[in-house]
Amino acid sequence: MAKSLVNTNAKFGTLPVFLTALSTILGAILFLRFGWAVGQVGFLGVIGIIILGHMVTIPTAFAVAEIATNQRVQGGGAYFIISRSFGLNIGGAIGIALYLSQAISVAFYVIAFGEAFEPVITWIGDQYNFYIPDRRWISIPTMVLLSSLILTKGANVGMKALYFVVAILLTSIIMFFMGDSSIKPDVVDFHHTIPNNLPFFFVFTIIFPAFTGLAAGLGLSGDLKDPKKSIPRGTLWATIVGMVVYIAVAYKFTVSASPEDLVSDQLIMSKIAIWGPIIPIGLAAASLSSALGSIMVAPRTLQAIGFDDIFPQNSINRWFAKGRKTDNEPINGSLVTIIIAFVFVVIGDVNFVAQIISMFFMVTYGAICLISLLEHFAADPAYRPTFRSYWQISLLGTLFSFWLMFKMNATYAAFSVVIMAMIYYVIMLNNEENQGLNKLFRGVIFQLSRQLQIILQRADNEKDKSWRPFGVCISHDTFKRRSAFDIMRWISYKYGFGTYIHFIKGLLNEKTTEESKHVLERLIQLSAGSKNKVYLDTIISPSYTSAIAQVVQLSGISGKGNNLILFEFSRTDPGNLKEITGNYQLVESAGFDICILNTSYKSFGYKNEIHIWISPEDYVNANLMILLGYIILGHPDWKKGKIKIFALYPEESIEEKRKQLMELIKAGRLPISPSNISMVPFETGNRKKVIMKYSADADLTIIGFSTEALKNIEELSEGYNDLGNILFVSSNRAKAIN
Repeated sequence: MAKSLVNTNAKFGTLPVFLTALSTILGAILFLRFGWAVGQVGFLGVIGIIILGHMVTIPTAFAVAEIATNQRVQGGGAYFIISRSFGLNIGGAIGIALYLSQAISVAFYVIAFGEAFEPVITWIGDQYNFYIPDRRWISIPTMVLLSSLILTKGANVGMKALYFVVAILLTSIIMFFMGDSSIKPDVVDFHHTIPNNLPFFFVFTIIFPAFTGLAAGLGLSGDLKDPKKSIPRGTLWATIVGMVVYIAVAYKFTVSASPEDLVSDQLIMSKIAIWGPIIPIGLAAASLSSALGSIMVAPRTLQAIGFDDIFPQNSINRWFAKGRKTDNEPINGSLVTIIIAFVFVVIGDVNFVAQIISMFFMVTYGAICLISLLEHFAADPAYRPTFRSYWQISLLGTLFSFWLMFKMNATYAAFSVVIMAMIYYVIMLNNEENQGLNKLFRGVIFQLSRQLQIILQRADNEKDKSWRPFGVCISHDTFKRRSAFDIMRWISYKYGFGTYIHFIKGLLNEKTTEESKHVLERLIQLSAGSKNKVYLDTIISPSYTSAIAQVVQLSGISGKGNNLILFEFSRTDPGNLKEITGNYQLVESAGFDICILNTSYKSFGYKNEIHIWISPEDYVNANLMILLGYIILGHPDWKKGKIKIFALYPEESIEEKRKQLMELIKAGRLPISPSNISMVPFETGNRKKVIMKYSADADLTIIGFSTEALKNIEELSEGYNDLGNILFVSSNRAKAIN
């Protein structure tokens, strides 16, 4: 297995990147299909295709330049960039799709190479009455020679051959521009097309492979002396030069031949060039150079995928990752690529596969642009590229990539997405520890959260009467009882925000800091199995009072200040109730609503019924108690639950109070049935006995309390022996139920 994806003997510079990309851009499509495209959609239509294609390739080139100057780009090119940004699972799914596209592209260009011999085949048939019935007589031997070259000599000889074929390619294009066409139209019309021409996006789909040359130069990343310098320069210049050449060729076609001539002859360039035979030679050179570029790049992508242990079997990964000892040449990857290419060369018809190839390339471009976009928003200090693009450009490339996929062919686009999803699923099954997107999206979410908090804080309006809980709970009994955490996760699940803080008594030092980190990890692990959206934290303080003073001054994670605090004590061991009542005035002065949870051995039972007890003293508390009951009921744990309201009032005012409650529930659209509202006559006597009589089977009982009740601790701690958990509620001010 290769020790690294970098070739230690790498000596390629910027020119190979430029030539590899440019030779693929100015490839078979330019010679075989571009004149046909001009005839189908006209000069202005082709300009639209060029512009549309470069709305994807230019942002991608900028994104590549940016990402490549921020990190050491090793072997694997586009795959390496995507996998190191999106994670190995998503990067692996895209990488396998990209590899298959590159491998099948070899066959595509070899078949195109066979088309270049059409004039020769025609001449032999006319002169010697010997007709070659199938272009595969040329493409298969060509594939054999190309395979032998790569397997025996590797990329170094391939690059030398590339210089030669690029020279022929450029010569043929120059001679095309120098030609004086004998079939010029009488009137040049930049809008004219053939009758019954094909749809614009169908033509775009056929032409688009011309724009996929961008990724070709990236594949040489492991063989470059300085990828951070060579990749940005090579890809950007190849993209710009390719765009200029295509615009010039479109103009030359328009003024040199009629749309009918352009559509009827796929080698129309021969009739325009100053020397006709140079065009088939140039087509052969273009096809061969593109095939060389693809057959050099694809094995390196596969080698990088194997190096990252993406495939299920380690033995397969090691075999793919293995490189030649002298120069790390991916011989095994080349062998697999050749086999795949041979299959499609023998089939000879890659129209269906060619469109899938276009889709996968488009996905790759979109992913690269998306990485650049997310890096801009993540604002990671470690992201320091020496080449800076703009997030607007990356956004444009991302949107156009995925939009064009479905405009080109919605069926193939959906098919491509399904294939990639299946590949991703298989990779996930075998690499669960390599979670994708975490690193990149963590920074994006951090920045988004930061901005939203600032917006919420600045937009905070005390006149807004709509109340929601921004709760905080501080407890040193976290690992003894979970009930307080349950209350926090219920009120913060859907309608509010919750922060749960474990109190560690002591001075802030190295020992207590380590303890707090360990406790926080334990808290996160314990909470992972429950449906919660609670923010967890710890606090170190010399006393419970100082801890509370610190907590009530904390900013809420919502961007707004906290407005509710939850305490809890055990009915069987109410010792810390004195701590709570002793700090009540401290919390009350901060303007907090206060909840005190009295936990019992019954806990929350089956989570079927919440009983709310309202008395004449609960004028301020009543609405908050009802709102909390409704909010708790919104959690899936209480999906079968219901609220029952019990009102303790003198008998003479019962009907009036019932009517007020009914109107309140109706106006607030609360899911409380009239049958679940009970008016309990109450004059004098023991209120606790009445509550126990009606609520002995309740899963949670909510009772209001006032400051006066805290003067006698027994008022909260005694007399409720038969009840389940009780939530005592004291509202700082009356709440409106809108």
